[in-house]
Amino acid sequence: MSADRERLVLIGKESVGKSALAAGLTGSQPVDENVGGSTVSSEVYRTDGFELVDTPGITLEADTETTREALAELEATDRVVLVVPATDLDRDLDALLPLVRGRTGSVIVTHWDKVDDDAPEETIAELESDLGVPVVPVDARRLTRVAADGGVAPDADPAAGADAGSVLEALRYAGSFPGETTAHTGWEIEPSETILDRPYLGPVASALVLLLPAVVAVWFANTVAGELDPVVGAALEPAVAWVEAAPLPEPVAAVFVSDYGLLAMGPFLFVWALPTMLIFALFMGAYKASGLVTRVTTALHPVMRRVGLTGRDLVRVVMGFGCNVPAVTSTRSCSDCTRCTTISAISFGAACSYQFPATLAVFAAVGMSWLVVPYLVVLVATTLLYVRLIAPPEARTASLAVDRRTFLEWPRPRAIWREARSSLASFLTTALPVFVGICAVAALLEYVGALERLGGALAPTMGAFGLPAEAALPIVLASIRKDGIALLTADASGIAALSPIQVLVGVYLAGVLLPCLVTAITVAREVSARFVARMLARQAAAAIGFALVLAWIGRLATTYLL
Repeated sequence: MSADRERLVLIGKESVGKSALAAGLTGSQPVDENVGGSTVSSEVYRTDGFELVDTPGITLEADTETTREALAELEATDRVVLVVPATDLDRDLDALLPLVRGRTGSVIVTHWDKVDDDAPEETIAELESDLGVPVVPVDARRLTRVAADGGVAPDADPAAGADAGSVLEALRYAGSFPGETTAHTGWEIEPSETILDRPYLGPVASALVLLLPAVVAVWFANTVAGELDPVVGAALEPAVAWVEAAPLPEPVAAVFVSDYGLLAMGPFLFVWALPTMLIFALFMGAYKASGLVTRVTTALHPVMRRVGLTGRDLVRVVMGFGCNVPAVTSTRSCSDCTRCTTISAISFGAACSYQFPATLAVFAAVGMSWLVVPYLVVLVATTLLYVRLIAPPEARTASLAVDRRTFLEWPRPRAIWREARSSLASFLTTALPVFVGICAVAALLEYVGALERLGGALAPTMGAFGLPAEAALPIVLASIRKDGIALLTADASGIAALSPIQVLVGVYLAGVLLPCLVTAITVAREVSARFVARMLARQAAAAIGFALVLAWIGRLATTYLL
């Protein structure tokens, strides 16, 4: 920390606007810094006089890694900014003041635009007098930024309440927190109900909301990616020709131009995988910035609890369709009794930004794009059954730990990008480097013939699933990199001869037999290598069983219906 900056820790419950407040006060993105052993859950924002540590939302009703991290940050500091929403001010103060008793700080009251009171400023002044610390009301989403010269930024919005300068001034004149307050505002402001809050229609509408990113990804694949793929491939042909003509050692050349080489997989990576990840990241960013995530979480919780997940856990699984890495990392906010089950669900059923477009590419290659619907149905159904089988009994009684209904607002582009940025960063800094390494290893294994021998050894087992021997190699490669599924299209005449059920079984087995290496490494870092080994064995057994049942049903349907 710079000598002229004072370090302040932002403490508050979930969805109270801490991140928006930190970004508005500093007018910047968080800097890279290891906070409490993690650069994912806590982030540091810097301005001229302060370092603001944005901690995860505290959920006192659940035992989560993120809550423990926030409390650890609190224990390590004496300077605190307590962030509470005006919509539930009394309850949040009663819950959080005991945690910050004796520490120095200020109170920032967010969601100020929701207050409808005759004299709200007088109420805040009375609260400030009772607490003995500065209390500043703001609309964190429209907080005016501080310009480089210390004045108000040109894009300031006078109607947004207290500006950043006023808030920073309050942080400088902090007081000592009491353990409780006798002044109460009486504000309990509830948002209006929507279809998401209805007992029966709510879960259905929420499921459709979570399905929307997949629908957009399918649309993109069918209308954009398919057209761009040959264009990008043609653009890379000069580089491929140069590598082939250059006096490079054969293993080095193989890393670039073999079937699994970097140049060969370039079009797939930048035309299919990266856009798919961005689609899901932007959707999830919009959902979170608008408050939809919490509403969907609440609506789906009664249904998901029956299989051993909370509504909060399901959102993390859906995030995995963009990229498994940030999805697995985000499970730190899951309860301890459901976190490992959620990770297993992501590993099994979250078709990531490599797997999902590769699957779409295979369906398109055989002229069966309609198979994406039964594929998703089978994937969702077997994932829920798998989770139900492995979830511990206590997971089916876990509480949601959401104590209020959030307001729904139109998300601002800056807020969407702020939420999506972490997924993109994880993709570029974690998933992509490992992808490149795996790409090189796979190319070398192909060069020495190891992959072909392994595929040949497994070929006889393909008959049990009603698949040709050629399907063995894509299934092996998909266990290393999910884009290996696309190799099912390598033999165009062979795959064209397959029935729809054979294509479905082949793609399903390749996708769920094992998680990709990137996911396995991430899970090992987050939990343990022992858990990964147990998860791999359990997932492989379940995938084989489900694929056999699917193939058996397909045979019966073929026999009796055709």
